[in-house]
Amino acid sequence: MTAAATGIGSSPRRRDGAELLTGRATFLDDHRPEGMLHAVVVRSEVAHGRIRSIDTTAAESAPGVALVLTGEQAARHAGPVPYFIDPAARGGNRADLRCLAVGKVTHAGQPVAAVVARTRHEAHDAADLVRVDYEVLPHVLDAEAALAQDAPRLYEDWPGNVVMHNRYGTGDPDARLAEADTVVSGEIRIARTTTAPMEPRGYLASWHGDTLTVHASCQNPHQLRWMLATTLGVDEGRIRIVTAKVGGSFGLKMQGHPEETLVALLSRLAGAPVKWVEDRREALLAGAREQTHRFRVGAMADGRIVALVDEIVADIGALTAQAGWAMPNMSATTLPSGYAIPDCRIELDIVVTNKPPLAAARGFGKDAAHFVMERAVDLVARDLGLDPAEVRRRNFVPSDAFPYRTSTGLNIDSGDFEGLLDKTLDAVDHPGVRRRQAELRERGRYLGVGLGFELTPESSDSPGTFVSGFDTTTVRMSVTGMVTVLTGVTSPGGGNDTGIAQIVAAELGVPLAWVELVQGDTDRCPNGFGNFSGRSMVVGGGSATLAARDVRAKLLAVAARLLDTDDVELRDGVATGGGRELPVPEVARALLTRAFAIGDIEPVLESTRAYKPGNIDHVPDEFGRIQPYPTYSSSLHAAVVDVDAETGKVTLVDYVMAHDCGTMINPSLVEGQARGAVTMGLGSALSERLRFDADGRLATDRFKSYLLPRAGDVPLLRMVHQVTPSPFTMHGNKGAGEAGVGGAQAAVANAVEDALAPLGVTVRGVPLTPPAVLALIDEARKGSS
Repeated sequence: MTAAATGIGSSPRRRDGAELLTGRATFLDDHRPEGMLHAVVVRSEVAHGRIRSIDTTAAESAPGVALVLTGEQAARHAGPVPYFIDPAARGGNRADLRCLAVGKVTHAGQPVAAVVARTRHEAHDAADLVRVDYEVLPHVLDAEAALAQDAPRLYEDWPGNVVMHNRYGTGDPDARLAEADTVVSGEIRIARTTTAPMEPRGYLASWHGDTLTVHASCQNPHQLRWMLATTLGVDEGRIRIVTAKVGGSFGLKMQGHPEETLVALLSRLAGAPVKWVEDRREALLAGAREQTHRFRVGAMADGRIVALVDEIVADIGALTAQAGWAMPNMSATTLPSGYAIPDCRIELDIVVTNKPPLAAARGFGKDAAHFVMERAVDLVARDLGLDPAEVRRRNFVPSDAFPYRTSTGLNIDSGDFEGLLDKTLDAVDHPGVRRRQAELRERGRYLGVGLGFELTPESSDSPGTFVSGFDTTTVRMSVTGMVTVLTGVTSPGGGNDTGIAQIVAAELGVPLAWVELVQGDTDRCPNGFGNFSGRSMVVGGGSATLAARDVRAKLLAVAARLLDTDDVELRDGVATGGGRELPVPEVARALLTRAFAIGDIEPVLESTRAYKPGNIDHVPDEFGRIQPYPTYSSSLHAAVVDVDAETGKVTLVDYVMAHDCGTMINPSLVEGQARGAVTMGLGSALSERLRFDADGRLATDRFKSYLLPRAGDVPLLRMVHQVTPSPFTMHGNKGAGEAGVGGAQAAVANAVEDALAPLGVTVRGVPLTPPAVLALIDEARKGSS
């Protein structure tokens, strides 16, 4: 391919596409070292209880068993699991969390013991023989019930079940509400969902003397190395973490899970490599997104919103060392999204219950803010009899007002939200949909169209945590001109390795095929922070650019001497200048084999650089607000639905997303990420929900009961691009990994309400399953009668 076909802004094929499609890619479970044993975790069957005793006698004598470990035994060899984001650092309550429960369990599914055996089947059979005697304690499965003074307390040394209470926002929203022409109130309940990657979590630990190697399906290998060093009391330099292909992460595979420490400890005690791969039931324990919002919005008669008050109760399940517990903070701080509403008050309670913990999930809480804000805008439009699109237009932060500081403290870098609205309305043919809607209503059919705007802060830097806004890359050229890129960011399967290679190839003026990218190996790659928060191309691409430019400058200097001209260009693997040309490998070979003849140019074609984007400020302003995000991607969604009022079934007829992530390094990768996020949002909007029985045990423990959208449920997702470069990043690019979830939820919910407007239906939550839609219709009919 030519440079034009592989450079920034082009969409060459993924470097590993053929490997993935033909099944030749190597994932965690493909690693099978000699003498490997298998681990199975014994999990609590009660939601809350004290462990009286654990009888492992029968399990220890079962065929093939090498080791059985309980929590008390594990605690002698391993300390508490360090937090990815420590609640205490933010003024919250914390607890010591162990790889196996010691003394007490706080949720059904919590690890209480582990069995290691020759085969996975033998380990499962032996695990069934472990007997745990519990003193069952009262449990609480609802966050609002957990707030009561007499609620069962998960952690005895806490004053209650609240991890933390925070208030966000500035201005005087109560005064603005009093002055408003109308005040609209509402309640939104967002059900508990999960991420459900194709490849579940897994770890393979192998000790060689006092050196540990862990192959892991994870997002943050350097942070996992530090965590294991801290927990196991091992020098960090004696631990190697290797992450190769990962079949989806979505936040689930960020460091902090108990099994990470557990598998390493089992391998050490068993004296052999030990592998653990969770099954689908275990994977479905990890929750996400469960929140209740009660909000009031004040607006003037022309649709201008002047005040927002939102009270959030977030159910995080039991406390976790993983980052998931912190997501509701971003739900609060992302409000009021991309709308110019200076008077806001957001009250947030993060509450523990006896459900399994939340794991970090795509959107990281920002999706909830988008959903709630978009429902509020539609309710204002409905109350005032205005077009929902025009209410959005009248309240968007104008494109000439950026950078714009929101009431909750975020500094939006750039955008053109009205442009997104216009593109979306044109693409979906909004007037045509309205005409079709009117025709169908005359025939007793219910067609609806809904909009959902989404502002997505990306590439976070949270002070004092492993959520970092910079990253590091090494670029190295060999004597043959081949390029090795070693980066601190990892790929969850979305193809950022191709994007980073494109950047380096473009900077060095060499074919993409000459560039090898290495990720996820703590022994080879410079210290970095992996992937989360849509950061990989912003900071991974930025640091790769700086390092590649250092190498490029050296190549240009050498080529200038060899070609006897100061005007040299590198393109398609050739250095040209003065009417002559030299292949880049010859330039590299000249520097590295004739260093003294070349002169005073240092004979090194390698550079390691870190990149820190702008627009991050940890110094609190006069309101105590910090600015942790450099970039803010934006998108506007339109969903067209057909609702069967007799069955409650919602059918997606059309879907359009206008997306702005600034400069696109690789548009195909952007579209792949966006379509995946939209599909995740559609699932949570229409069908996905984790349910628990009265005893706190997971009821939706397989894909027959936890209903992901199937291919036939999702129409062709049409995308329109808009490019508003960020002034604060290397290439003007913004994160493109998270946008889609909240916009899809909002667009579908608004579309269903629009479709059923003749019946007076008001949507108050998701998922909008057929029974939920029928209940809304029945509620509206009873209300009207």
